Amino acid sequence: MRTGGVDARRAVEGLKELAELTGGPEGARRVAWTDEWTKAREWFRGKLEEVDGITEIETDEAGNVWATAPGDSERAVVLGGHIDSVPNGGWLDGALNVVGALEVMRALAPQKRPVTLRLVDWADEEGARFGRSLFGSGSAAGALKPDDVRNLKDKDGVALPDALREHGVDLDRANEAGKQLENAVAYLELHIEQGPVLERMDLPLGVVLGTFGVERHAVRFTGQHAHSGSTPMDVRRDAFIAAARSAIAFRDDAAARDDVRATTGFVNVSPAIVTAFNGWCETSLDQRALDPDVLADMLRKAKEASENVAQEEGVSVEWERLWQIEPIPFDDHLIELADEAVNEVAGVSHRLPSGPLHDAAEMARLMPTVMIFVKSLRGLSHTKDEDTPEEDIELSVRALHRLTEKTMEKLVS
Repeated sequence: MRTGGVDARRAVEGLKELAELTGGPEGARRVAWTDEWTKAREWFRGKLEEVDGITEIETDEAGNVWATAPGDSERAVVLGGHIDSVPNGGWLDGALNVVGALEVMRALAPQKRPVTLRLVDWADEEGARFGRSLFGSGSAAGALKPDDVRNLKDKDGVALPDALREHGVDLDRANEAGKQLENAVAYLELHIEQGPVLERMDLPLGVVLGTFGVERHAVRFTGQHAHSGSTPMDVRRDAFIAAARSAIAFRDDAAARDDVRATTGFVNVSPAIVTAFNGWCETSLDQRALDPDVLADMLRKAKEASENVAQEEGVSVEWERLWQIEPIPFDDHLIELADEAVNEVAGVSHRLPSGPLHDAAEMARLMPTVMIFVKSLRGLSHTKDEDTPEEDIELSVRALHRLTEKTMEKLVS
């Protein structure tokens, strides 16, 4: 099935319109469960209501917005994204997904199709206000348990259930959103890369292999603090030095591997005064890889390195896992179709993993899923400086359109 083209330029203009509505000098303000987010969703709903062929627009129990264009079968291809942003975020992160999908719906919804086409704007992908990402998609997938998030509060002390209630969502019914996925057979998502890989390769588009697995730990070193002037260097038990040496070892191990990540994010020390070296130091380690065996080996090597350094520095070390998620590969057949679509519109494609998580990760547990990335200038995202050339944005929307056509063809072949 090959239909008419998509108006990719209109997607760019729509993104600019949304940025004007819910942005400003410091960036996007569409934090979920706030008035600015509601304003953005009202704008988007108005755009959906204009689309010929969309017969239903509804909000589910988790606050996700669904638009449906029925086909000959109830089996549904789902185009997904999120309109919410981080505070002072960029004009593309999240918004490109749904605005690009909107243009695909404009092109395909009026056509006779063998399968149903649906668009979803997931609620609170970012987790910016309460710290729990993937709220809407996680609820629909059954991965979010109400009791796990019931006690979350924002910086002003507002409880998550209260904020949800203000926006018509009952936390204890959020998992009922899963019924929206009963007939879903494929999930497609477009997103900016949020990293520098495609730009470094001078490529506009790429196909995502899956999302990295994550091992996130607090690593604590305990020695003995003492006076910086009276203690000779060879008898010091400096916890910070042990932590610093370990952090370098973690980095060097990751740098020697292909396409993995290792990051030391926070460092806390005690007593943290200028006249003493530190007897206690706590650091974080965030490790990411697409291969679960590689991720496990990275963690094993990191623990070995920290223990060796601790012994040499005369300190002890302990590890506490903060969070873990397994790598989530995307569907091989959809990856092939996405490659074809990207090659058709851009002339060349590249496959790469996603370091950040996305709603697609929750959907990939349930159905065939794939993502298309468009390059990010300087690899920047979650900042007002986030940007992508407009011509590349247009290519990405055309690629999503072609991928949607190909996916519908596959379902009836």
